[in-house]
Amino acid sequence: MSKVYLGLGTNLGDKEQNLRIAVQKIEEQIGKVISLSAFYVTAPWGFTSDNSFLNAALCVDTALSPLEVLQKTQGIECDLGRIHKSVNGTYSDRVIDIDLLLYDDLVLSAQSPSGAELNLPHPLMAKRDFVMRPLAEIAPDLIHPVLRKTMKKILSDL
Repeated sequence: MSKVYLGLGTNLGDKEQNLRIAVQKIEEQIGKVISLSAFYVTAPWGFTSDNSFLNAALCVDTALSPLEVLQKTQGIECDLGRIHKSVNGTYSDRVIDIDLLLYDDLVLSAQSPSGAELNLPHPLMAKRDFVMRPLAEIAPDLIHPVLRKTMKKILSDL
């Protein structure tokens, strides 16, 4: 079994319900959720919106490969009504966003059969307070496989 850390975000509709449904679907389709952060209200990042975000992080034990986890998370996003993915750094409001942050201590760059890019660890995670705050809550002493710093240290450096 592998430990996978996911970042969740939503800024449309019933945000708390969106996160709870996403967590339930992750447990049904990916594996046992072993930790879940509090839900954090955050400002949009990378674009302007009147809608604040609700963000969380979780850890799941899975037997799936990284590309299988990516496929499942994208399916969950679609099931919850997410139509458009961010393209070339152009972000927009969304019902749900599920980012694959870490998969054990794997460093990987791959492309799924659908053409989606998977980069592990997530290349922007250490620059995003809305990712690091919930992640540091559930895994403060986890070491980033590239930066060689704990999640707690990365958060304090932001």
